Amino acid sequence: MPLWLAGKPLVLASRSKARQSLLANAGIPIEIVPADLDERSLAAGVNSTAPGAIAAYLARAKASAVAKALPSRLTLGADQVLARGAECFAKPADLAAARSQLRALRGRTHELHSAIAFVKDADVLFEYVGVARLTMRSFSERFLDLYLDAAGEAAPASVGGYQLENLGVQLFERVDGDYFTVLGLPLLQALDFLRRQGCLAR
Repeated sequence: MPLWLAGKPLVLASRSKARQSLLANAGIPIEIVPADLDERSLAAGVNSTAPGAIAAYLARAKASAVAKALPSRLTLGADQVLARGAECFAKPADLAAARSQLRALRGRTHELHSAIAFVKDADVLFEYVGVARLTMRSFSERFLDLYLDAAGEAAPASVGGYQLENLGVQLFERVDGDYFTVLGLPLLQALDFLRRQGCLAR
């Protein structure tokens, strides 16, 4: 008997390879339907400067946009906001922007706010925001050059200019918080919700 009990796969409103892998590795069948939204414009319209509130709003907006086109399908939206104090960072546009972000984060502690939202039709069934604190080591300019050369286009593919599950781990001296939250999907909370919904074996 499979662990997944729902009749259809979970709809994932995300292009993130990390999120796709986390769900697939946990035995969750997924159908990928990315939400094509202007995230920066949406974030600018959020009635809050709190990074967790922004991440939650964007996760909810993504899931809701996709669920609207797929009646009766359970849809998962997710978003992540990086904050250092009161300053929030967007995904870098290119390698030069990734270099600038990494310099700003070097030797300092920042927070990753990772939000998920499950939506069916027009109903938000569950929301959660996880927070992890990460401290970058004071790496040299030479190391930064070597890292960006090795990471290539993977660097600007993630907020902060790093992917902790890959070469980005070499940038850090300390990580406090849930590993899945760092990767952009609070997986344990998502699985708990799916079990309570009867989608997963208990």
